[in-house]
Amino acid sequence: MVRPAPNLPQRLVYLGTPEVAVPPLQALHDAGFDIPLVITRADKRRGRGSTLSPSPVKALALELGIPVSTDVDAALEVGADLGVVVAFGRIIKPHVLDQLPMVNLHFSLLPQWRGAAPVERAILAGDTRTGVCLMAVEEGLDTGGVYRRVEVDIDPDETLDELRGRLVTLGSEMLVDALRTGLGEPEPQVGEPTYAEKISPDELHLDWSRPAVELHRIVRLGGAWTTWRGKRLKVHAASLAEHPGGEPGSLHGAVVATGDGGLELVDVQPEGKGHVPASAWLNGARPGPDDRLGG
Repeated sequence: MVRPAPNLPQRLVYLGTPEVAVPPLQALHDAGFDIPLVITRADKRRGRGSTLSPSPVKALALELGIPVSTDVDAALEVGADLGVVVAFGRIIKPHVLDQLPMVNLHFSLLPQWRGAAPVERAILAGDTRTGVCLMAVEEGLDTGGVYRRVEVDIDPDETLDELRGRLVTLGSEMLVDALRTGLGEPEPQVGEPTYAEKISPDELHLDWSRPAVELHRIVRLGGAWTTWRGKRLKVHAASLAEHPGGEPGSLHGAVVATGDGGLELVDVQPEGKGHVPASAWLNGARPGPDDRLGG
C-alpha cells in the first residue's frame, strides 16, 4: 500500500532526468528544502566520441553539491520523508512507494493526457487549455489523486518549448508553495482519461493532403519534416495562410498548398545544412511549376 504524503515534508529526495526537471530542483534548493539525494539516469555517451554526459538534473545536482545516485532504492536510505518526481522516466517499484511517499509534477490537466508526452499531445490534439498537476504517485500510470493544479490557455501559435517552459515555471512555483504551506488531501481524478504516448518520427512527417491547421501543430512540436527532390527538408517554423490554389505540396512563393488552407514556410533546414529563412532556401531551390514538397 502506498504511504500517504506528510502534509509539511522537510527532507526530500528528488527524482528527475531531463532539462524540464531542472527548474523544479533549483526552486526547491533555493527555497531551502533539505535535499540529501538526487536520483537520475546513468550517464550517457553523446556523439561519436566516448565521453559520458550526465543528465541535466545530475549536472545541476553536482553544481549544488547534492549527492547523486542512479538506484531508486537509495531513496530509502537517506531518511527522507517525501520523494519529488519530475520527468524521471523510470518506473518506481511498489516496495519503494510502500516506504516513501512521493509526489509528481505532471504537465497536463489530469486525467487528460496521462503518460510520457502530455504537452506534445495537447498541442497535436488542438487543445485550447492545459496545465500542470501536483499529484500523488501510485503504482498506476499517473492515476494518483491531485493536490493542486494550475490551468493555462494554449496560444494557437505557441511552440512546444514555449508552452512547456511556461508550465515548468508555474509547476515549480506551485510545488514550492504546496510543500511550504501544506499538501492537504489529494482529490481523486474525475473524468475519462486519455493517454499521451511518445511522439514517433512518423508523426512529425508533414502530409500535405492534411489541413494546414493540423500541419501547423506538428511544426510547433519541433522536428517536423517533409521531402524536397528526394531529400529531407525540416520545417522549423511556419504560419497559417490562405490556400494559394494548386495541389497539396505545391509551392506558391513560401506558401505551401495543403488539403485545406495554406502553410507559409518561415524557417527550414535542407538535408545536411543549417537553418535558413525560407526565402533564402527558395532563392537557391528555384522550384518549378511541377515541383512538390513531399513528392
